[in-house]
Amino acid sequence: MTVLHDQEVTRTARPAQGPVRVTVSRTLFLLAAAVLLAVVFLLSLWVGARGIPFAEIWTALWHPDGGETSFIVHEMRMSRASLALVLGAALGVAGALIQALTRNPLADTGILGVGAGANVAVVIAIGLFGVTAISQYLWFAFVGAILVTVLVYALGSIGSVGATPIRLTLVGVALGALLGGFASAITMLHPESFDDMLRWSAGSLAGRGWGTLATVAVPIAIGLAIAAVAGRPLNAISLGDDLARSLGANVVRTRILVIIAVTLLAGAATAAAGPIGFVGLMVPHVVRWFTGPDQRWIIPFSAVGAALLLLASDVIGRVVLAPQELEVGIVTAFVGAPVLVLLARRTKVSGL
Repeated sequence: MTVLHDQEVTRTARPAQGPVRVTVSRTLFLLAAAVLLAVVFLLSLWVGARGIPFAEIWTALWHPDGGETSFIVHEMRMSRASLALVLGAALGVAGALIQALTRNPLADTGILGVGAGANVAVVIAIGLFGVTAISQYLWFAFVGAILVTVLVYALGSIGSVGATPIRLTLVGVALGALLGGFASAITMLHPESFDDMLRWSAGSLAGRGWGTLATVAVPIAIGLAIAAVAGRPLNAISLGDDLARSLGANVVRTRILVIIAVTLLAGAATAAAGPIGFVGLMVPHVVRWFTGPDQRWIIPFSAVGAALLLLASDVIGRVVLAPQELEVGIVTAFVGAPVLVLLARRTKVSGL
């Protein structure tokens, strides 16, 4: 009886070893990605328009003396690298959330009108109010992203069916196209006013300092906090609304919270650096190859992976046309377009 009992205990315990091993391997892989992110962060402090030996960079990093090298490292390159890290994490998590919410592995934040709202708000601020400073039209972009996202959800909620993923997608795409046409009309009527907007519209981190990071830090932190607790209910919603309710998930509340998080994350990122494409679309999709459909892993992996992609793209943009710079939004487009083609050619798309 003792032998049989021991065999039964062993048989019962064995299935638990699989999930534990998977959790450990994913944790180690996430830590490795974080280490790589730290390496690229240091590289971004080293690479720039002015060549500075890495030894000087390292000394100025830990022992600022108020000199020229110290100013370049702390006030110019570190602020830019930190902003890239934060905005990348925001875009990656926003993309993961919107793909989970719509159950569409190739969706991005544009379907909620976030980018269109930010863009039209900046166009109005520049064309009608004469705003030119980044610190000023950043707030217009953020408010525009919030208002348009709320409008998309309100229009998508009309009727007895409510705000389903398909209705939100259709309303968001339609409203985005309408606002895009409106913004183009204003731009054509006042072309001389939009020289300062060209860099923002291409997606740029140049000229952004600690002030820009401080402005978007709070909304991004709130969005990331919401995303951290949304993983489990999003897993239930991926099984369908009825089954999610039977498992105890509050479908309506989860959708509202996710939309709030996406608006805060993507709205703040767009306001700070302009529309940066492919990051929120590509990174969560690639992440699912390693994590599977579990949103509790997809969200942190997307944060680290997107931050790594945006930071590396910014470094590439500084050197590929040196001494000129290529805007980070253009670099991500060059990287993302081929990857998107490869994703479309895959016979098996990573599921949600």
